[in-house]
Amino acid sequence: MSDLVLSVDVAAPAGTTWLALTDWNRQGEWMLGTSVRVTEGNGRSVGSRLSAFTGIAGVGFTDTMEITSWEPPLRCTVRHLGRIVRGTGTFQVVAKGAGDCTLVWAEHLSLPFGVVGRAGWPVVRPAFALGVRQSLRQFARFAENYSMGDQQ
Repeated sequence: MSDLVLSVDVAAPAGTTWLALTDWNRQGEWMLGTSVRVTEGNGRSVGSRLSAFTGIAGVGFTDTMEITSWEPPLRCTVRHLGRIVRGTGTFQVVAKGAGDCTLVWAEHLSLPFGVVGRAGWPVVRPAFALGVRQSLRQFARFAENYSMGDQQ
């Protein structure tokens, strides 16, 4: 298992940040090269399933997930069920004041491809972390400009 924990400060209330974060259908507006859709359930409860395609020009992979913990407006945990991405991901919103919070993104991944995957993780991890950091910076801007009327 390999862990990756990153965070970003957001100049928006925790509740607004939570709504922006869990607006799954709009995640592609801030997550690099990714589009997400709810495939089962309402996307706002334990047992709901999500499908996230990450790639460019149709070349990439699909990450299927099931929500295993739903604690609005604080925490959502998903179990990655795909062939490539397996393990758990947790999104936690930590309020710092009335209009500020921190989003913590944590992944606890079971690496694919056996010994090759474990050997390659030290090479892939920096690029993966860089992409997530960039996405988190974009998320902060997205959340700071998010309003309830934006929800689809």
